[in-house]
Amino acid sequence: MPVIDLNADLGETVDGVPTADDEAMFAIVTSASVACGGHAGDARSMRESVTRAARHGVAVGAHPSYPDAAGFGREPMTMTAAALRETLDRQVDALAAAGGDIRYVKPHGALYHAVSADAATARVVAASVRRLADDLGRDLPLLGLGGEGERAAEAAGIPFVREAFLDRGYLPDGSLVPRREHGALLADADAVASRAVLLAVEGRVAAVDGTMVAADAASLCVHGDTPAAVAMARAVRAALDAAGVEVRAPW
Repeated sequence: MPVIDLNADLGETVDGVPTADDEAMFAIVTSASVACGGHAGDARSMRESVTRAARHGVAVGAHPSYPDAAGFGREPMTMTAAALRETLDRQVDALAAAGGDIRYVKPHGALYHAVSADAATARVVAASVRRLADDLGRDLPLLGLGGEGERAAEAAGIPFVREAFLDRGYLPDGSLVPRREHGALLADADAVASRAVLLAVEGRVAAVDGTMVAADAASLCVHGDTPAAVAMARAVRAALDAAGVEVRAPW
């Protein structure tokens, strides 16, 4: 039986206002990447996310970002290695202080893409994850697309877990369509559910030009702040169940 994880970026409150239906999403997903205060989230939202995760049996991941609340962490930033490391450590430690039993780390937004493409950024992120893993006394995977992030994780001695996106468009090279371009976002629940089954069973995803791209992912992501997130997540769970795919966290 194929096994796959379903994750969502949650706890992303802005000025105390949720950007997603967290209560509904926690009841569907198996892993939650919880905002740690860099692009969104605060101490209260982190505590609420930890409580919801425990109630629904959902694994908690740290979701740090560039310190970019104004741009929701989606704008590239130039930071020294020391400054980036400081903000990453502060964010993941805040989630731990809120009671989070952190099982993985997934960078957010522009930082996520920088980790895949830029070796220096990837090394800083991997070092932060390594430090947290040492503090927790257990393996702590880095979740991402691959590239420099996977190489940095290997060098730092931490596991790397690949993910694929259900609600984002893919380019033929396996990268994501930039958010400002046509085809970047998917909103049709049935199409997203079909994509989930194809990814879980065959490890493939259709790019925007129709070509099939290999995507050997252990976790599938639906963004919590997508307007149709709840409908898509429910459709995905139903389709995976119907296809005989076991949905559970790998951490």
